[in-house]
Amino acid sequence: MAVARHIDIEPWMRAPSTRAVMAALSAGGGEARFVGGCVRDTILGSAVRDIDIATHEPPDRVIRLLEDAGIKAIPTGIAHGTVTAVVGEEHFEITTLRVDVKTHGRRAEVAFTDDWGEDAARRDFTINALSLTETGELYDPFGGLEDLAAGRVRFVGDAETRIREDVLRLLRFFRFFAYYGRPPPDRQALAAVKKLAPLVPTLSGERVWAELIRLLQAPDPAAIFRLMADQGVAEHVFPEGISLDRLAALSEVEAAHGIAGEASDPLRRLAALAGSGPGRAEGLAERLRLSRKDRERLVKMTGSGDMVASGQSPRQAHAAIYRLGNALYRDVVFLAWAAERAEGSGGPAADAGFGAALETAAIWPRPELPIRGEDALNMGLAPGPAVGRAVAAVEAWWVAEDFAPDREACLERLRETVEDGGPGAETP
Repeated sequence: MAVARHIDIEPWMRAPSTRAVMAALSAGGGEARFVGGCVRDTILGSAVRDIDIATHEPPDRVIRLLEDAGIKAIPTGIAHGTVTAVVGEEHFEITTLRVDVKTHGRRAEVAFTDDWGEDAARRDFTINALSLTETGELYDPFGGLEDLAAGRVRFVGDAETRIREDVLRLLRFFRFFAYYGRPPPDRQALAAVKKLAPLVPTLSGERVWAELIRLLQAPDPAAIFRLMADQGVAEHVFPEGISLDRLAALSEVEAAHGIAGEASDPLRRLAALAGSGPGRAEGLAERLRLSRKDRERLVKMTGSGDMVASGQSPRQAHAAIYRLGNALYRDVVFLAWAAERAEGSGGPAADAGFGAALETAAIWPRPELPIRGEDALNMGLAPGPAVGRAVAAVEAWWVAEDFAPDREACLERLRETVEDGGPGAETP
């Protein structure tokens, strides 16, 4: 494989930690090259975050070479040839060159090889088949440099074959186009994703969600999901339907508040895309295999829209924050704001109202009810449902008073409730 060009040695390439890992991998006479995002970002002049390395050394030898150099080695994906090297706080993912032995639409069964060309040929896109030595020699077997410059996301070889090897590549096409592509999309790629879209449900929910996270954080997520919808892909990911206008409006509102890219919240954007209704959210969360925490948050975000309005008073905002918590209230405000914009019912007054709601969420901390069930028991109320009803009655009064009454005032109100028998209360 001939060198395509030479590039200047970047600071991340000559950093002590990087040099230590590369030196360890070449200690036995082997070769190691940088691959993946760090190569693309260097060519594009972007900041490099994660450093991935490929080598022809088999994984067990990679571990030995690293440990001999005093570097911690973690067998993170040993069956697929991946070892993670840890130097201080930095992690380097090292993968042995591979060739596919058997593919079945999910993760391929692989064999290790020492042929850089074979390894490059099994990769998904031409811009992912680039490799770079620590001395700046750049290898480009499939025209990835030209594609990267043109904003063209193109599969290595036949697009349909690449997708059938691993169906996740169908979604990865949209993700890479969202970050590196420029219109129009590659025709062969579009034809392949449209034809093979019905295979998307064969993917695990976890793998789909991992791709959706990056798609939802794209510079223009609504545009990429619109492209997915046009190619018949979105319906297989979201059979309940999607709200592109709401997602676009949310992105606009977030951007106005300095939220974009990785600073954006993919789960909140997923809520906007999915639309309202806890039933829809439950089905989506189950299909994507969301964690329990994310599932609960998604359901609450999509089912709490009636607690927020652009014209609500500070008192109403305080009550909503108390019920939802500051963070969730902020989510619901953003989503309600996006919904109004998407429906065309917003305007300067609505923008001002929602903006004020966000400010309230930032400066008004959710208070804690000053009394507990124990206080009702100490006043002689018998254990049982009556205790909860009495405390709830005081809580409702406290909320209606805009949380102004202090503990003494709440205790007095509780005492009156208990003495009056409360809402169904029974004294011993």
